[in-house]
Amino acid sequence: MLSKLRGKMLEKAKRAAKRALLHKSMYELTAHDVRQARLYIAHCWERLERYHPKDDETLLGLPNPYLVPTFEKEHSFDFNEMYYWDSYFMAQGIMDAKHKKLVMGILENLVYMQKRYKIIPNASRTYLMGRSQPPFLSSFIFDVYDRYRLKQNWLAENIAIAEEEYNTVWTGTTKPNERNVYRGLSRYYDINYLHDLAEAESGWDMTPRFGRKALNFLPVDLNALLYKYETDFARAAALMGDEEAVRTWQRLAKRRKETMNELMWSPSRNFYFDYNYVKEKRGAVTSLAGFYPMWAGMVDEWQAQQLVAALRRFEHKGGLSTTDQQLNNRVPGGLPGVIPTQWAYPNGWAPLHFIVIQGLERYGYHEDARRIALKWLTTNLDWFNKNGVFLEKYNAVNPGKPPAKGVYPSQTGFGWTNSVFEYLCQKYIDD
Repeated sequence: MLSKLRGKMLEKAKRAAKRALLHKSMYELTAHDVRQARLYIAHCWERLERYHPKDDETLLGLPNPYLVPTFEKEHSFDFNEMYYWDSYFMAQGIMDAKHKKLVMGILENLVYMQKRYKIIPNASRTYLMGRSQPPFLSSFIFDVYDRYRLKQNWLAENIAIAEEEYNTVWTGTTKPNERNVYRGLSRYYDINYLHDLAEAESGWDMTPRFGRKALNFLPVDLNALLYKYETDFARAAALMGDEEAVRTWQRLAKRRKETMNELMWSPSRNFYFDYNYVKEKRGAVTSLAGFYPMWAGMVDEWQAQQLVAALRRFEHKGGLSTTDQQLNNRVPGGLPGVIPTQWAYPNGWAPLHFIVIQGLERYGYHEDARRIALKWLTTNLDWFNKNGVFLEKYNAVNPGKPPAKGVYPSQTGFGWTNSVFEYLCQKYIDD
């Protein structure tokens, strides 16, 4: 009996070794493999850089050069404005000495808009000021502070603006910032009080997460980002020696964490879900937004284990799909017909891979992080080698096929894809 059991264990080990070897042969990449793609990316930044110091019709003037998501000559869908969360992810792969002035200038532009308009708009257009985008300002500030070893007076000045954004925009309770609506948690919003525009603030336009009722939901990603703000503020206060402020921010973070765990963590499915506060029930869509709490450092070790186990719901040949299964890839429209949801299965997105990979690394799941990073790099690289471009998003399930379309034309270029590709090359190939 014992020998039979040992035989089964040996066969299981052999199969596991075979799978590991297959994975290594499929996804291992060398510096030579990615060289041409990285050269392409390095030459892209000049093409994506803009400088508009003065207001020009609907385009807001900004004091420093910045990056736009993409640029294609003679393309009808053009970008000249600076986007909030795109800018954060575009900075990740170029946070080096060569690009220091550009990176710091992009951050200064975000701070400038918060100072001038009392909101960091969706993008630097007058008609996009009714909403923002997922808030990464405190993370951006600390990334720059740590990478470039800046002085504390710089940190204090910039964190004060992030605190203003947190208090005015993200925890506001009345119009034009009616976001903090239920038990201290916040929602995505738009001044026009339209669900679809609130969904645009989430950056996930469009997604099945909210069922076209975004104003009714407390999103797990947004509130994890606000938890990150609170812990960042506590860290900054500790560096400044303000113990009272440290305790205040730690208390707020603890309360948000407890409320999120109560409302958003499903004890039966061991995963985080958006919360419909109008119906007082969790949403039904399992999405990569559930990994934001791991990225923000607010989960315990047991929850981290459950989130790692949940990767199998999203992981495919080409990386991670945005939702866990093939939902109907369209949601009902306000007018006759339907709206396509590009932030859903089978599509994979660079910023979501970045969040998941960093979350896994934070909790010590280095091999899982590396495996997913190499899958994503391979998907990006294979498309580049075949077509000579990077994409805004990819088909993570069938990476040789185009991604599912969204409400606007599919983009090539593409700023955050390029930068996350470079970031992952630096981390998993150069090192």
